[in-house]
Amino acid sequence: MTDRGGDTQRAGTAGPAHRAGQDGPAAPAGQGTADAEVRPARPADAAAIAAVHQESRRVAMPYLPPARRSHAEVTRWIQDVVLPSCRTVVAVRGTEVLGYAAVEGDLLDQLYLRPDVRRTGLGSRLLAEARRLSPGGLTLHVFQLNTEARAFYARHGFRVVATDDGGANMEGLPQLTLRWTPEPGPKTPPGTP
Repeated sequence: MTDRGGDTQRAGTAGPAHRAGQDGPAAPAGQGTADAEVRPARPADAAAIAAVHQESRRVAMPYLPPARRSHAEVTRWIQDVVLPSCRTVVAVRGTEVLGYAAVEGDLLDQLYLRPDVRRTGLGSRLLAEARRLSPGGLTLHVFQLNTEARAFYARHGFRVVATDDGGANMEGLPQLTLRWTPEPGPKTPPGTP
Protein backbone atom coordinates (compact mmCIF):
# COMPACT_ATOMS: atom_id res chain seq x y z
CA MET A 1 0.00 0.00 0.00
CA THR A 2 1.15 3.49 -0.45
CA ASP A 3 2.60 5.56 2.30
CA ARG A 4 0.69 8.65 3.23
CA GLY A 5 3.41 10.21 5.29
CA GLY A 6 3.71 8.18 8.44
CA ASP A 7 6.05 5.35 7.44
CA THR A 8 2.90 3.33 7.43
CA GLN A 9 1.83 0.15 5.93
CA ARG A 10 -1.85 0.58 6.17
CA ALA A 11 -4.37 -1.62 7.79
CA GLY A 12 -3.42 -4.43 9.78
CA THR A 13 0.15 -4.67 9.25
CA ALA A 14 1.01 -4.44 12.81
CA GLY A 15 -2.33 -4.48 13.57
CA PRO A 16 -3.84 -5.87 16.00
CA ALA A 17 -0.56 -5.32 16.10
CA HIS A 18 -1.96 -3.93 13.49
CA ARG A 19 -2.92 -1.57 12.14
CA ALA A 20 -4.58 -3.89 11.12
CA GLY A 21 -4.33 -6.75 12.74
CA GLN A 22 -3.19 -9.40 14.90
CA ASP A 23 -3.71 -9.81 18.56
CA GLY A 24 0.01 -10.72 19.11
CA PRO A 25 1.69 -11.89 22.34
CA ALA A 26 -0.32 -11.96 25.52
CA ALA A 27 -0.55 -8.90 27.70
CA PRO A 28 1.20 -9.10 31.08
CA ALA A 29 -0.89 -10.01 34.11
CA GLY A 30 -2.87 -7.05 35.35
CA GLN A 31 -2.80 -5.37 31.94
CA GLY A 32 -6.18 -6.64 30.73
CA THR A 33 -8.38 -4.69 28.38
CA ALA A 34 -11.84 -5.69 29.57
CA ASP A 35 -12.30 -2.17 30.93
CA ALA A 36 -11.14 -0.54 27.69
CA GLU A 37 -13.58 1.70 25.85
CA VAL A 38 -13.72 2.13 22.07
CA ARG A 39 -14.66 5.68 21.11
CA PRO A 40 -14.18 8.13 18.22
CA ALA A 41 -10.67 9.57 18.05
CA ARG A 42 -10.19 13.21 18.95
CA PRO A 43 -7.52 15.61 17.70
CA ALA A 44 -6.00 15.56 21.18
CA ASP A 45 -5.34 11.80 20.71
CA ALA A 46 -2.97 12.33 17.76
CA ALA A 47 0.33 12.08 19.66
CA ALA A 48 -0.78 8.94 21.53
CA ILE A 49 -2.06 7.37 18.30
CA ALA A 50 1.29 8.14 16.66
CA ALA A 51 3.13 6.47 19.55
CA VAL A 52 0.96 3.35 19.24
CA HIS A 53 1.52 3.33 15.48
CA GLN A 54 5.30 3.60 15.73
CA GLU A 55 5.80 1.14 18.58
CA SER A 56 3.47 -1.44 17.09
CA ARG A 57 5.26 -1.37 13.76
CA ARG A 58 8.68 -1.55 15.45
CA VAL A 59 7.77 -4.58 17.57
CA ALA A 60 5.38 -6.50 15.29
CA MET A 61 7.23 -5.97 12.00
CA PRO A 62 10.97 -6.15 12.64
CA TYR A 63 11.55 -6.81 8.92
CA LEU A 64 10.56 -3.24 8.01
CA PRO A 65 13.21 -0.75 7.00
CA PRO A 66 14.12 1.72 9.77
CA ALA A 67 11.47 4.37 10.34
CA ARG A 68 12.17 7.56 8.41
CA ARG A 69 9.74 9.77 10.28
CA SER A 70 10.07 11.26 13.76
CA HIS A 71 7.32 11.04 16.35
CA ALA A 72 6.44 14.69 15.63
CA GLU A 73 6.14 13.96 11.89
CA VAL A 74 3.94 10.91 12.47
CA THR A 75 1.80 12.95 14.88
CA ARG A 76 1.34 15.63 12.19
CA TRP A 77 0.41 12.90 9.66
CA ILE A 78 -2.21 11.55 12.09
CA GLN A 79 -3.54 15.10 12.68
CA ASP A 80 -3.43 16.33 9.08
CA VAL A 81 -4.18 13.19 7.06
CA VAL A 82 -5.60 10.27 9.04
CA LEU A 83 -8.06 12.04 11.34
CA PRO A 84 -9.54 14.36 8.67
CA SER A 85 -9.86 11.66 5.98
CA CYS A 86 -10.79 8.57 8.01
CA ARG A 87 -13.40 7.56 10.52
CA THR A 88 -10.96 6.79 13.31
CA VAL A 89 -11.66 5.09 16.62
CA VAL A 90 -9.38 4.54 19.59
CA ALA A 91 -9.39 1.91 22.32
CA VAL A 92 -8.69 3.64 25.61
CA ARG A 93 -8.32 2.63 29.25
CA GLY A 94 -8.92 5.81 31.18
CA THR A 95 -6.92 8.41 29.27
CA GLU A 96 -4.41 5.87 27.88
CA VAL A 97 -4.69 5.05 24.13
CA LEU A 98 -4.17 1.30 23.63
CA GLY A 99 -4.91 1.03 19.91
CA TYR A 100 -6.69 2.56 16.97
CA ALA A 101 -8.46 1.77 13.72
CA ALA A 102 -9.04 4.11 10.79
CA VAL A 103 -11.56 3.44 8.02
CA GLU A 104 -11.66 5.42 4.78
CA GLY A 105 -14.70 4.41 2.73
CA ASP A 106 -14.52 0.61 2.76
CA LEU A 107 -10.73 0.56 3.30
CA LEU A 108 -9.48 -0.44 6.72
CA ASP A 109 -6.57 1.92 6.37
CA GLN A 110 -5.01 1.47 9.82
CA LEU A 111 -5.41 -0.91 12.74
CA TYR A 112 -2.65 -0.94 15.33
CA LEU A 113 -2.37 -1.96 18.97
CA ARG A 114 0.20 -1.27 21.60
CA PRO A 115 2.37 -4.41 21.76
CA ASP A 116 1.54 -5.05 25.43
CA VAL A 117 -2.20 -5.38 24.72
CA ARG A 118 -2.02 -7.80 21.81
CA ARG A 119 -3.91 -11.09 22.15
CA THR A 120 -6.40 -9.63 24.60
CA GLY A 121 -9.34 -9.35 22.19
CA LEU A 122 -8.84 -5.62 21.72
CA GLY A 123 -7.88 -6.01 18.04
CA SER A 124 -11.12 -7.94 17.50
CA ARG A 125 -13.08 -5.15 19.21
CA LEU A 126 -11.49 -2.50 16.99
CA LEU A 127 -12.15 -4.64 13.92
CA ALA A 128 -15.81 -5.06 14.97
CA GLU A 129 -16.10 -1.27 15.18
CA ALA A 130 -14.49 -0.92 11.73
CA ARG A 131 -17.07 -3.38 10.37
CA ARG A 132 -19.84 -1.33 11.95
CA LEU A 133 -18.45 1.75 10.17
CA SER A 134 -18.39 -0.11 6.83
CA PRO A 135 -21.20 -2.68 7.03
CA GLY A 136 -21.06 -3.49 3.31
CA GLY A 137 -17.54 -4.91 3.67
CA LEU A 138 -13.92 -3.97 4.25
CA THR A 139 -10.75 -4.15 2.20
CA LEU A 140 -7.25 -3.88 3.63
CA HIS A 141 -3.62 -4.33 2.69
CA VAL A 142 -1.13 -6.41 4.67
CA PHE A 143 2.50 -7.32 4.08
CA GLN A 144 2.92 -10.92 2.98
CA LEU A 145 5.57 -11.26 5.73
CA ASN A 146 3.06 -10.28 8.42
CA THR A 147 1.84 -13.80 9.12
CA GLU A 148 0.27 -12.92 12.48
CA ALA A 149 -1.90 -10.18 10.97
CA ARG A 150 -2.79 -12.44 8.04
CA ALA A 151 -3.92 -15.17 10.47
CA PHE A 152 -5.91 -12.65 12.52
CA TYR A 153 -7.78 -11.41 9.46
CA ALA A 154 -8.36 -14.95 8.15
CA ARG A 155 -9.95 -15.85 11.51
CA HIS A 156 -12.24 -12.88 11.01
CA GLY A 157 -13.40 -13.95 7.55
CA PHE A 158 -11.05 -11.93 5.31
CA ARG A 159 -9.95 -13.55 2.05
CA VAL A 160 -7.09 -12.71 -0.30
CA VAL A 161 -8.37 -10.89 -3.39
CA ALA A 162 -5.08 -9.61 -4.85
CA THR A 163 -1.31 -9.71 -4.43
CA ASP A 164 1.43 -7.34 -5.49
CA ASP A 165 5.21 -7.15 -5.54
CA GLY A 166 5.48 -4.17 -3.18
CA GLY A 167 6.10 -1.62 -5.91
CA ALA A 168 3.16 0.46 -4.69
CA ASN A 169 4.22 0.78 -1.06
CA MET A 170 6.93 2.84 0.56
CA GLU A 171 8.58 -0.19 2.11
CA GLY A 172 8.87 -2.03 -1.22
CA LEU A 173 7.54 -5.25 0.36
CA PRO A 174 5.07 -7.63 -1.29
CA GLN A 175 1.59 -7.26 0.12
CA LEU A 176 -1.81 -8.88 -0.05
CA THR A 177 -5.16 -7.19 -0.48
CA LEU A 178 -7.77 -8.82 1.75
CA ARG A 179 -11.54 -8.43 1.66
CA TRP A 180 -14.31 -9.15 4.12
CA THR A 181 -17.87 -9.19 2.85
CA PRO A 182 -20.70 -9.81 5.30
CA GLU A 183 -22.77 -12.91 4.90
CA PRO A 184 -26.09 -12.16 3.26
CA GLY A 185 -28.95 -12.05 5.70
CA PRO A 186 -31.97 -14.34 5.44
CA LYS A 187 -34.11 -13.64 2.42
CA THR A 188 -37.66 -12.58 3.06
CA PRO A 189 -40.08 -14.74 1.09
CA PRO A 190 -42.03 -12.82 -1.59
CA GLY A 191 -45.25 -11.33 -0.29
CA THR A 192 -44.00 -11.22 3.31
CA PRO A 193 -44.13 -7.80 4.99
